[in-house]
Amino acid sequence: MNKYELLYILSANLDDEAKEAAIQKVSSIITEAGGSVDKLDKWGIRKLAYPIKFKNEGYYVLMNFTAPAELPLEITRQINISDDFLRHIIVRLNK
Repeated sequence: MNKYELLYILSANLDDEAKEAAIQKVSSIITEAGGSVDKLDKWGIRKLAYPIKFKNEGYYVLMNFTAPAELPLEITRQINISDDFLRHIIVRLNK
């Protein structure tokens, strides 16, 4: 099991229920694969450095999790399918 950090940006024009559903979707992908969410930090709406998909603001979420090595590819696949996510990055931590 490896430790990872995931930062993703949701579309700011989503309502609160849709944001929570997207966050819960990512968390459930991790837990169903045998991993665990260690820390979840919702940064809220922030201005983007440059427009993404014609949007100037996004809802940032930072998540630390422990999971098998194959799981980041599945998370990336699921995030790329959804239109709610603007950007994401997954980094393996060496702790």
